[in-house]
Amino acid sequence: MAGRIRQSDIEEVKARTNIADIIGDYVSLKPGGVGSLKGLCPFHDEKSPSFNVRPGVGRYHCFGCGEGGDVYAFLVKLDHVSFTEAVERLAGRIGYQLHYEEGGGGPSESSSNRARLLAANNAAEEFFRERLAAPDADPGRRFLGERGFDAAAASHFGVGFAPKSWDELTKHLRGKGFSPDELLAAGLVSQRDRGVYDRFRGRLVWPIRDVTGQTIGFGARRLLEDDNGPKYLNTPETAVYKKAQVLYGLDLAKRDISRNDQVVVVEGYTDVMACHLAGITTAVATCGTAFGVDHIKVIRRIMGDDSSTGSVIFTFDPDAAGQKAAARAFGEEQRFSAQTYVAVGPDGLDPCDLRLSGGDEAVRRMIDARKPMFEFMIRQVVDRFDLDTVEGRTAALRAGAPIVATIRDPASQNGYTRELARLSGADLQDALRAVRSAQRTGRGDDGSRQGGERERQQYQQPTPDAPAPVRELDPSDPTQRTERESLMVLLQLPAEVGAERAARVVQVPFVNPTHAVVRDAIAIQLPSMADPGWVDRILAEVPQAYAPTVNALAVGALPQAGTDVGRYARSILDGLIDRDLLREKAELTSRLARTDPQNAELRRSLQVALASIDHERMRLRGE
Repeated sequence: MAGRIRQSDIEEVKARTNIADIIGDYVSLKPGGVGSLKGLCPFHDEKSPSFNVRPGVGRYHCFGCGEGGDVYAFLVKLDHVSFTEAVERLAGRIGYQLHYEEGGGGPSESSSNRARLLAANNAAEEFFRERLAAPDADPGRRFLGERGFDAAAASHFGVGFAPKSWDELTKHLRGKGFSPDELLAAGLVSQRDRGVYDRFRGRLVWPIRDVTGQTIGFGARRLLEDDNGPKYLNTPETAVYKKAQVLYGLDLAKRDISRNDQVVVVEGYTDVMACHLAGITTAVATCGTAFGVDHIKVIRRIMGDDSSTGSVIFTFDPDAAGQKAAARAFGEEQRFSAQTYVAVGPDGLDPCDLRLSGGDEAVRRMIDARKPMFEFMIRQVVDRFDLDTVEGRTAALRAGAPIVATIRDPASQNGYTRELARLSGADLQDALRAVRSAQRTGRGDDGSRQGGERERQQYQQPTPDAPAPVRELDPSDPTQRTERESLMVLLQLPAEVGAERAARVVQVPFVNPTHAVVRDAIAIQLPSMADPGWVDRILAEVPQAYAPTVNALAVGALPQAGTDVGRYARSILDGLIDRDLLREKAELTSRLARTDPQNAELRRSLQVALASIDHERMRLRGE
């Protein structure tokens, strides 16, 4: 079992990585103030830049959409990799050797072994792509042409051709230094008593890539009449290819899925190609397996767990297999926060065939004409019965009621109850009773078990003890603006501030309660103010709901170039301290006025305190 990356290594890799170099691969960054860079946010569409990067602090924040974090958070969010993968990627970039704890001698599945498998797959993809232009690949080119895909489309999706040979690929990869064991581990070859031989032969080949764009496997389509194998043959399970966790086309679709809050799930490689070429660039497909829970987790991670306004659109063939797939998808519908839909082409055509017959516009119309998953499933169930008979209408009502009972939104449930009554020809009151009965028992009126609702409710439960909403800054209040600027200075310029001045600032009462939470976290971590990872320590102290605020404060724009940053930082904090001293002086002066003249000792102590405040204020002003 692989170990956990040593924490000191995680911190060291981050310290050695310039966050601007990493983000600069995705965003064009320009100077935006002292030590700050700005650009257009990669997480949402905007016309003017609100995305800020502060390399000295090692963090980014978008003041438009609120996204922010460190370099690891950026890769996890944008490239949809795990935290461990983000650390390993950056370590590889700078040539840093990671160490693993808990008995693990290396990264998962052995980093070196994984790299060899990925390299073998990459070399195989290049081989297949080159062979698509060979004379013997004519069946493959003809297959693509008949389905409306030209050479540019084949190149865009990396489509290639596996020659009808027992060992041409094997010899090619052996010549590049890969061993038979490595080729077998990558799923590129099969093995018999006499040795290994090419797994894919005489087939059109699609590279299957992970979310980072690395080729991890292949899907191959039968072309030749004498090929007795299955219509589609995929890479077997390997250390890098887990078919239940892979969606074909996700590497191309992930940005638009995240940006548009939409994903279209189709049934095959050519359907993905047809959709993308028609402008539906959020299309993906499973790879030789049914759509399942792990696929849902992948989609949720890309769309966002709170994507209640998003849409997941399934396309199904109208045949028995398609209806079975629809039933499976509906069984997992409750796992999505997004709304689920079904799109069915006219005459049952899949996206590829529809594009051939009606062009790109026909594919777009098919997706635009999608119907809610609940409506589709209710119709599927009701259509199984003979509605010309009383018995058929009763059975249809009983079969449809459990579906309506699982709808979360009360208004939608009422609407679908009416729709069920209309479709089944039942009385509305009978439909209401059937749905309520299904809700109470978890069974239909016919006694059939309708599972999933309890799981849905558990899945939808809000997190207990969720923090209260963060209080926003009132821009019209100069006091709150001063508090905010002071926190920015403390987080971004700790070396310019000094421990003594910082210790005095955190004693100042703050008007804005959110600012006060951040101030308290700074007070707790003051002893580590000069250490690396200062902002990370503050983030570890505040409740999760306040993390975006800390991040925004850590990257907010400070004065433009040419400013004496140290003098600026000290003047901001001294102004806050002076404001607090003035408040204390007013309180003491009022108390002195109310003190009995006969109480000489108390009056003397108040006067000493007032003199001390005046002295401190003069010192702050340099008088």
